[in-house]
Amino acid sequence: MQPTKTPTLASPVRQMAEDVWQVRLPLPFALNHVNCYLLRGPRGWTVLDTGLNWPDAEAAWLTTLDELNIRPGDIDRVVLTHMHPDHFGLSGRFQEWSGKPVFLSPREEELARSVWLENAWRPEALDSYWRMGGITDSVAEVVAQQTASLRSRTMPHPTRMDIIPPGETVEMGGRRFQTIHAPGHSDGQLLFYDVEDHLLLAGDQVLIKITPNIGLWPSTEPDPLGRYLRSLRELDRLDVRLALPGHGPLISDWHGRLAELQAHHDERLRHMMEAVGDGATALAVSRIVFDYGKFSKHEVRFALAETLAHLEYLVLHGRLTYVEDGVRVYRRTTNDEGPTTNDE
Repeated sequence: MQPTKTPTLASPVRQMAEDVWQVRLPLPFALNHVNCYLLRGPRGWTVLDTGLNWPDAEAAWLTTLDELNIRPGDIDRVVLTHMHPDHFGLSGRFQEWSGKPVFLSPREEELARSVWLENAWRPEALDSYWRMGGITDSVAEVVAQQTASLRSRTMPHPTRMDIIPPGETVEMGGRRFQTIHAPGHSDGQLLFYDVEDHLLLAGDQVLIKITPNIGLWPSTEPDPLGRYLRSLRELDRLDVRLALPGHGPLISDWHGRLAELQAHHDERLRHMMEAVGDGATALAVSRIVFDYGKFSKHEVRFALAETLAHLEYLVLHGRLTYVEDGVRVYRRTTNDEGPTTNDE
């Protein structure tokens, strides 16, 4: 980054709480922004998530850093809620600029190293995954191009990544946060809860206008939807007055939004069961459940991954079974009592 050259942009930064600022960065997708955060403390500034590495996001950061008069030596550390590219992408740039480490949970560090640094999602490595879902070669080729393009927007990669274990207390911005493991959207996602102020840095686990993508990806641990639903029940125990999410507006009705998310997945599971009919691939089910006519090339893979996560949940709970010969075909079982997120 070259912070001495500040572009003329509307300010992307606004203060959320004492010593906590939100930075709204643009994204080149239908989901057109990501919320990152800056926390000012006695040892300097903590950067929480960094956005995707592309010119508009970097320009927004330069505007923000200039507005808040933040210089390289003022950065204490970079902390990531999870390794998805819209959160991880500029972490290497921040490390180059500040010389400070990038912190993730142990599982997210493992995923970031595998997927981004070691390129574990190269096309030949994902071939069986896409075929299992029923994707054709032509669609798989488009998805591979999108994945390669995303990986390029995570470069340069950080050369030093350190660990924040779940369950610890960390200090950021002069506040003490409990680190909470919140899986489902990403295996090792971390949320940060200020018990005294009832303030939660919520990552992508709970969003207000959209639902987080809960997908079964090639490197995902089993049953992401089941783990997500259990996480929602655990998060419902928190007394949250304000949650600061990774996308979209702030969340003030915490418990109400959690109930809405559970109801959404109840309905999605019912819809998936209906779409399976007398037998269907994940791709066929996703085309019924999602409106592909509204999707960009970037979004097709999210629809398939989310469909696979819901179908796996139904298999694990005895509602579906499948046969597989390269392509997996799902069928209903005799235990068709109507799936529910309360089955956990």
